[in-house]
Amino acid sequence: MATIFSRIIAGEIPSYKVAENDNFYAFLDINPLVKGHTLVVPKREVDYIFDLEDDELAQMHVFAKSVALAIQKAFPCKKVGEAVIGLEVPHAHIHLIPIQNESDMLFSNPKLSLTSDEFFSIAQSINKAWTEGQK
Repeated sequence: MATIFSRIIAGEIPSYKVAENDNFYAFLDINPLVKGHTLVVPKREVDYIFDLEDDELAQMHVFAKSVALAIQKAFPCKKVGEAVIGLEVPHAHIHLIPIQNESDMLFSNPKLSLTSDEFFSIAQSINKAWTEGQK
């Protein structure tokens, strides 16, 4: 059975996409720690990130870097933090989180409750910055 992320990539489940290429897909986390919290996933369904082939893992991080730079442009922050946990969904993924301090990365923090319009606006802002960065 396909993971929820594979179903999102296939368009079976809606998402707030911020970036995509042939191998990877980036979309907003629907339970964000902060505005701009984004997930980067490989289109190939692999449970554990370190089960990816070396070149695929490297390409995923290069793609994640381009998304992180777009997040930072859309949501000025000190840095964009990266976390790999991988227990909640059996599909490799990277969390990209705009941070002002270390505590912004605590997954035990309360999650934001955003409207569809807010999610759409955030995704649009990151996508615009990402698209400009690809030129």
